[in-house]
Amino acid sequence: MSLSRRALLGATGLASLPGLPEPWAIRPAAAQTERVLRYGISMADIPQTTGQPDRGAGAYQFTGHTLYDPLVAWEMDVADRPGRLVPGLATTWEADPADRRRWIFRLREGVRFHDGAAFDADAVIWNFEKVLNPQAPHFDNRQAAQVRPRLPSVAAWRKLDAMTVEVTTRTVDSIFPYQMLWFLISSPAQYERLGRSWERFAQEPSGTGPFRLARLVPRERAELVRNPDYWNPARRPKLDRLILVVAPEAVTRTNALLTGQLDLIETPAPDLVPRLRQAGMRITENVTPHVWNYHLSLLEGSPWRDLRLRRAANLAINRDEVVALMNGLAKPAVGVVDPASPWFGRPEFQVRTDIDAARKLLAEAGISRGSPLRTKFLIATGGSGQMLSMPMNEYIQSAWREVGIEVEFQAVELEVLYTCWRQGAAGEIARQGQVTANNVAYVTSDPLYALIRFFHSKQVAPTGVNWSHYSDPETDRLIDAALTTFDPAEVDRLMARVHERVVDQALLVFVVHDTNPHALGKAVRGYTQAQHWFQDLTTLA
Repeated sequence: MSLSRRALLGATGLASLPGLPEPWAIRPAAAQTERVLRYGISMADIPQTTGQPDRGAGAYQFTGHTLYDPLVAWEMDVADRPGRLVPGLATTWEADPADRRRWIFRLREGVRFHDGAAFDADAVIWNFEKVLNPQAPHFDNRQAAQVRPRLPSVAAWRKLDAMTVEVTTRTVDSIFPYQMLWFLISSPAQYERLGRSWERFAQEPSGTGPFRLARLVPRERAELVRNPDYWNPARRPKLDRLILVVAPEAVTRTNALLTGQLDLIETPAPDLVPRLRQAGMRITENVTPHVWNYHLSLLEGSPWRDLRLRRAANLAINRDEVVALMNGLAKPAVGVVDPASPWFGRPEFQVRTDIDAARKLLAEAGISRGSPLRTKFLIATGGSGQMLSMPMNEYIQSAWREVGIEVEFQAVELEVLYTCWRQGAAGEIARQGQVTANNVAYVTSDPLYALIRFFHSKQVAPTGVNWSHYSDPETDRLIDAALTTFDPAEVDRLMARVHERVVDQALLVFVVHDTNPHALGKAVRGYTQAQHWFQDLTTLA
């Protein structure tokens, strides 16, 4: 029998309320004169501050879109529909009709970095070199590791004039602008001023964003202050100071909000949600293009090369029970994207709970409780976007055990999990650990992030994150056709065909979609829960 939600929460310490240890008991001394908000984040450390955050997509709201800007931005201040691409540091972008691989970006005039230096084409080229050219003197491998897989189409870049840049893609790629959401611009002048040291730059970063970094205490907190000269008046922060507090434990984070030591937290402990509401706190969540699942290795020797086993692993999970474990702060996943998505299509294989069908498929493959499949998965101990990683994994582990799948979990810090993800199933971490699945939750906001980077054969590491080493000529053909059409409706139709193949072949084990829950103290105003992992913290008051 599957473990109950209460049993799992208790087993992981979520049924108790430990006291809040120092140094999390942060009380702003200037609260009487400053508008200060303390935000408890679910990460084990403050994400990189040098220009390309680590720790996944969720980190962009903390040290990405606060300190920096992309050329192409995302609409982050709407809650009732998905956001759209909007101008950022580039006012326009277009593919050259004579050569669709050439994209022209016209840059915004009058923007300055926090250090006072002017933003221009030279800065953009310097930033491309920083993460995509290992021979560049200022190349930073730590930043490159984060953003290089997010820019798989970029082949070349050059300055056309002081405020115009050309980017050439490897092939025609109609959805290329979505990749530019992740490419953030840091200051070349500040890097020079600090002796060309990325370590010093991390303490004194300079971007063009709405906040500046006032103080960084690794594994404890980052204090961001308002940039009064920010180029976009609509995104000038309402706060004077935003304190990001490292609080990876869900119950401690929640307790800190209840005791007034934090003002806002992400991913509250599910069992404490009723108590939060009784205390007058507000719980916000929204439709989020984000999926929590398992990527299965398809390399020679992996048990998951057998379609029967992949389908059985999906059928053995009761997703409603996982949602109950989260106290309703999730939604069952029956594919990479939600059925409401234009890319869902009409898969023949129905992802559902059917224990008898799972046992039958496993029996056909010679597997039962008496003769189980034994394998190892890599999972995260926690982190933004990973929801309640340990309780959820343990719940699924118990469900699989009932049908004859014995999974040993190797729990690692989130950035180790991401490193394995980027290396692929043939990479050092998976190979040495004999790992056959990777449990990374991720954003599914556009065709690249939802499907292309996982299922095109040319997206195997180090190009993309086709972790499984999946290769299928028909899937490749559909993706290639989508990339060469500039008709959005045709892109949607082709992506729906790709998704049908992914679900029918049970390439992943689909579990739930995150609703990105946050808990707000009674005094917090202005927070807009966007339908994305990107969130705009400038609206907080």
